[in-house]
Amino acid sequence: MSKQDAITDWVHCPFCGNKTRLQLRADTELKNFPLYCPKCKQESLIDAKNLQVTVIKEPDA
Repeated sequence: MSKQDAITDWVHCPFCGNKTRLQLRADTELKNFPLYCPKCKQESLIDAKNLQVTVIKEPDA
């Protein structure tokens, strides 16, 4: 395992900024992942690649 694979980071809620229960490794990729925040009880869809998290804006119905 290389040093880059061992790098991890907590995912923070895009609404309140607190840590969620999800931890990412540098080699983790997520697509359309439903992220839930236990503190503010909000759910959002995210993409993640190379420890960069992007919030997916849902179209209004």
